[in-house]
Amino acid sequence: MTYLATFHWGWLLASLLLGFAMGWIAVVHRGQGVSKPLARWLAVLAAALVAAALARVVPGRAGYWLDLGLIMFALYLAGCAVGSWLRDRVLSGHAKAA
Repeated sequence: MTYLATFHWGWLLASLLLGFAMGWIAVVHRGQGVSKPLARWLAVLAAALVAAALARVVPGRAGYWLDLGLIMFALYLAGCAVGSWLRDRVLSGHAKAA
């Protein structure tokens, strides 16, 4: 994991910043969400992928890319959370002032 962070820091930073940007504009877009069955299926899929990475079920290059993809996905989600939270704080501050 340290190797991934050291060697691919640019890609990891890009996924974090992309997530931040998407979290910032997602509040404005208000698109239609996914259905509950699809959300459950996606959560099970994500949990299975994390379990496969932790158990090192996928060997070699595919396992390397799985680890990198999961780290990038986690950073993207963290960036989305921070971006939407920060936008909410900034806009609620303007609403209170007006």
